[in-house]
Amino acid sequence: MLKTAIILGATGLTGGILLQKLMDDDRYEKIKLFSRSSVNISHPKIEEHLVDLLQLRNYAQDFIADEVFCCIGTTNAKTPDKELYHNIDYGIPVSAAQLCKTNKISTLIVISALGADPKSRVFYNRTKGEMEEAVLEFDIPKTHILQPSLIGGQRYEKRPGEYFFKQLMKVFNPLLIGSFKKYRTINPETIVSAMVWLANHKFHQKRIISDEIQEIALKK
Repeated sequence: MLKTAIILGATGLTGGILLQKLMDDDRYEKIKLFSRSSVNISHPKIEEHLVDLLQLRNYAQDFIADEVFCCIGTTNAKTPDKELYHNIDYGIPVSAAQLCKTNKISTLIVISALGADPKSRVFYNRTKGEMEEAVLEFDIPKTHILQPSLIGGQRYEKRPGEYFFKQLMKVFNPLLIGSFKKYRTINPETIVSAMVWLANHKFHQKRIISDEIQEIALKK
């Protein structure tokens, strides 16, 4: 039976790669996109919903699918206002989980971040950690939260600090072995491969850190 997937964040780096992968995947007949702006792609599988993601709960009647992929995330540089930052990185994934519960969607896959911790003194890590806990409280049957390290690839917007760190990590990545392997830069294509595999196979682990994402992405 062919499936319908929802993508939140298809205009971003990882979400855009995920969209392309699902367009080419014969297991999916429809891909619903919920975002503020259009991806500007014409394809028979795509059904776009241009909405205010901060008010996602208002669109419950359209939020119907077999699987939900949440690729939402912002940065301090892009969103310096902490309240708005929290509403995006915490509010949108939690609203998605609530809609999954309401509409009986059994699969929810969310991108978080390595270092997510609700008790962290770092606002970014604390927000991600609080989001993870809130999402898991909805007890969606097949929930997977991916915690990647620094994501490689070329982003659409300029992030000078991130770009510098990515260049630095190219030198240090080979030196990160053993328990430090999880800190290696991870490619967005790797994250996407893991997300799609998880959506289509049984896997009981809820939180999945960066080096485990790498391993899952290699599965066939």
